[in-house]
Amino acid sequence: MLTMLGSPRRCCDGVTRRETLKAGALSTLGGFGLPQFLQAEEAGLVGPGKAKNVILLYLLGGAATQDMFDLKPEAPEEVRSQFAPIATSASGIEVCEHLPQMAKWMHRAAVVRSVNHRAGCHNTLPSYTGYEVMLSDIANTKESYPPSMGAVCEYIRQQSGDRSSFPDYVYMPCYLGWGQNIRRPGPYAGFLGHRYDALWTECSPTPPEGAEPALPGRPRTVLGTPRLEASQLAEGITVDRLNQRRSLLSQVDSGLRNAEASRKLDSFDRNGQRAFDILTSSTVRSAFDLDTEKPELVERYGRTLFGNSTLIARRLVESGVRFVNVTWDLFWDRVKVDYDAWDTHTVNFPILKDNKLPGLDQTYSALMEDLDARGLLDETLVVVMSEMGRTPKINGNGGRDHWTSCYSVLFAGAGIRGGTVYGESDSQAAYVKDLPVSTSDICATIYKCLGISPQFRVPDRAGRPVEVAHGGHPIDGILA
Repeated sequence: MLTMLGSPRRCCDGVTRRETLKAGALSTLGGFGLPQFLQAEEAGLVGPGKAKNVILLYLLGGAATQDMFDLKPEAPEEVRSQFAPIATSASGIEVCEHLPQMAKWMHRAAVVRSVNHRAGCHNTLPSYTGYEVMLSDIANTKESYPPSMGAVCEYIRQQSGDRSSFPDYVYMPCYLGWGQNIRRPGPYAGFLGHRYDALWTECSPTPPEGAEPALPGRPRTVLGTPRLEASQLAEGITVDRLNQRRSLLSQVDSGLRNAEASRKLDSFDRNGQRAFDILTSSTVRSAFDLDTEKPELVERYGRTLFGNSTLIARRLVESGVRFVNVTWDLFWDRVKVDYDAWDTHTVNFPILKDNKLPGLDQTYSALMEDLDARGLLDETLVVVMSEMGRTPKINGNGGRDHWTSCYSVLFAGAGIRGGTVYGESDSQAAYVKDLPVSTSDICATIYKCLGISPQFRVPDRAGRPVEVAHGGHPIDGILA
């Protein structure tokens, strides 16, 4: 077998790239390098899609979508929502009364009401990757896991030969699980390698001034702004001095590579390059600088951590970032601000009414208005999802517990047939009644909108081709 020349950086299984870049491995679509990317492009597996960008609004904890987009007013009292349904801008589609501003945008949105999986509660891996498997540990990630949708976008950009400094995948406001001192699986590049991970931001969540500490069932509004920790030059450091330091680091790194050092250097080199670009690129820095926005627009988004992150997401896609994730995360172990996030085991209805739904309603509608006003809604796909849903039956604490058998996902914008509903839950929103949808189907739909075939393959750690959507099929019923 012919061995191709290549970088000696090691793969995550310890084998060098030189050893893995074999003619046999390269013959599969989705293999390594520009020639294979061009081959995939020629085969129609990657190309322009109706959506140039994606903004994923991720509601961690499992949103009670039967109290949002799939109300059952005729269900028994122990099941039905305390909220009334209201009409929307789309004929025949109703949403919760506490989402009045979102209701105005349903003519541009589609609700999928039959999403389900059997991969376990709070397992965030399926929703980001489409890979539905039970995990023994949902509080850790592994390099053997498949890549997220955003990581695949970053992989395609780099494999296409694009070496621009601006990333194709940004994750805000912090890594998934930061607020609980854990790392939840899903948003990472997995077996593709860390060089395709997101550009992660950091944050310092705080409650409003004078607010009492959050308690179970009593969350507080989370304030703050995501930041790039290395986005400002330290005092006394000029760009020229930074260039000199970078040159020295490059020489050291080159020597280490020549010694066939650990594969982690691949990640170090990529992240080091990215950090340098952040420090020296006004385009990157300006996307995170909300002081340059009109105060009334920042106010419209909500001036919360979720609102500020979503506004920055709009600025990033406007700058050319392809996939931006904004998570409404749980901040308790590190900072006692929001104990529950969307995990409403107790007093589900007061939490939704007073905290969660008003914030989502304001920020989502502001994003849609902003994208539309700037001519970006026709090229930006907006997705609202959780890792699971919540039980149909209300528990003794007035809450809803974990449930993966049926829940809803909201799509809007580019590539979506607005004013549509796909799938149907039963009379209690407990189980799928018609047209079941898997998490792999959700991912396949997002890929198709982006112009990426769900059958596009990427190499795992052994160089074997793996379909990015893991057998999922696009939901054609909601696609324009």
